Amino acid sequence: MEVSYSCNDQQAPEIVFFDLETTVPHKGGQRFWVLEFGAIVVSAHKLSEIESYTTLIRPRDLSVVSVKSSRSDGITRESVEKAPFFEDVADRIFSMLNGRVWAGHNIQRFDCVRIKEAFEDINRPAPVPVGIIDSLGVLTEKFGKRAGNMKMATLASYFGLGQQKHRSLDDVRMNLEVLKHCATVLFLESSLPNTLHSKWYGSSSVMTRSRTNGKSPCREETSRKSPPTSLAYQRTVPYARGSLGKVTERMKGLLCKAQGQPPLQQLFKHSHSLLRLKGRLSKHAQDGSMFL
Repeated sequence: MEVSYSCNDQQAPEIVFFDLETTVPHKGGQRFWVLEFGAIVVSAHKLSEIESYTTLIRPRDLSVVSVKSSRSDGITRESVEKAPFFEDVADRIFSMLNGRVWAGHNIQRFDCVRIKEAFEDINRPAPVPVGIIDSLGVLTEKFGKRAGNMKMATLASYFGLGQQKHRSLDDVRMNLEVLKHCATVLFLESSLPNTLHSKWYGSSSVMTRSRTNGKSPCREETSRKSPPTSLAYQRTVPYARGSLGKVTERMKGLLCKAQGQPPLQQLFKHSHSLLRLKGRLSKHAQDGSMFL
């Protein structure tokens, strides 16, 4: 689902980043139970935090919650024992989510489904988003796997944002920071595509003739390794010695002779010689003798 609006529209929908912590089924037929809900509402124009809310949630059957958590800040049976039931906080969760753009990491396949199940359990209509931004899909497509896998913990570590706590409110704030960092990198790369070559665009993507077995690289790879046609880059493209060097010197000599003569006279006097030299240069380029 996509939402479109003008940047000048003061009624642009707000974005709510949300995350759920749940039980983990260990047997077939078991389901997920929501243990914690956390969300922040941010301005679509400034990405500034407007509102936040988090709550632990007690499932009806406490036995589905582990006595101990494998994570240092994890949720235990004791921590949710006195927490409200989902129906007690459903109104607040509904008001946080309904009519806003939903954002989060892998929310389309997981969090959205769990929210719908939780509202169905209490026979109430689930909140409806006006758009969904799943950062897992967006970053996989736009940023790629340069940071490794696309887990939030891996992305946060890549940008030095600390360790993921696996608590809802902390995770959504980390999610927003990861998106900001990725967006900044992509913006800088698009602004200076010929200058900013990260490791992602490094040696693994630039192929020589020997590595491609004589096949031409794709258009994108060619553009990345082709230097600008300026004098500053003359020394970056090695040329073969011998006949090609002589052709280049003859070309320079003809151009020097043409200086100081009327334009039409230059053209007619040296056109045949220039055409012959052009043909010889083209032949060298086709033979591949221009490259070491």
